[in-house]
Amino acid sequence: MTDPRQRLIVALDVSSAAAARKIVAAVGDSAYTYKVGMQLYTAEGPWLVRELVSSGRRVFLDLKYHDIPNTVGAAVREAAQLGVSMLTVHASGGGPMLKAASQAASGHPTSPLVLAVTVLTSLDDNELNKIGIRGTVVDEVLRLAALALSNGCRGIVASAHEAEKLRDDLGQDFTIVTPGVRPEGSGKDDQARVVTPSEAIAAGATQIVVGRPITEATDPGAEARAILGQLAS
Repeated sequence: MTDPRQRLIVALDVSSAAAARKIVAAVGDSAYTYKVGMQLYTAEGPWLVRELVSSGRRVFLDLKYHDIPNTVGAAVREAAQLGVSMLTVHASGGGPMLKAASQAASGHPTSPLVLAVTVLTSLDDNELNKIGIRGTVVDEVLRLAALALSNGCRGIVASAHEAEKLRDDLGQDFTIVTPGVRPEGSGKDDQARVVTPSEAIAAGATQIVVGRPITEATDPGAEARAILGQLAS
C-alpha cells in the first residue's frame, strides 16, 4: 500500500447517519475506507452501509460476529450482499465458526476480507486473567491468530504491540488491522494498548483504525490529513 490513504480507516463511531455523513464529507478524499460498528449499525441499520458503498466508499463492517457456525456463515453472506469490503468475527468463536465465515465470504463474488478479532485493545494481561485466560496478551493473540489463519481468514485485528511478533511467527501473507491508534499527544480514552500511526505501520500493521481523534476533532479533515502525513513518514 504505497498510498497512505489506503492504510487509514476512519471509524464512524457516531449515533446517526447525519453525523456519519458530516464526517465523511469533512474527511473527503483523505480516506477510502470507513468503519461502521455496532453503535452506528444499531442506530441506522444496513441502508447506511449501502449508501456508503454506493457513494464509492469502502466499508469495514465491524460487528464482531460470534455465534454458532451456521449463524455466522449466514450473517457473513448477508454482509457480502451489502457490498462491504471487510468484516469482523471473533477468533474465539473457534475453528468451525471461522471456517464457516471464511467459506461464506469466499463464496460471494465480492469476497469480503474476513478479519478475526484476537484480543480487544481495551484488555491487558490483568484483565485477561480476570476472565479466566491464563498467560499474556501476546500469547493469546498469537494462538488465536494462528487458529484464524488456519481456518481460512485472510486477516486479523490486533494491537500494533503484537504486530511485530505476529509477522515474525506467522509471516507476511495476511492483513493486520490495528485499532487503538492515537496520534502524538492524544489521550488513550478507554484503550489499554495504544500506539501512534507511524509506530503501528512500522510494527507490521497493514491498516490502522482511527476514530475519536478524527471524528471529535474541530476539523476532521485536517486531523485526517495530519495522520496521513505521519503514515507517509
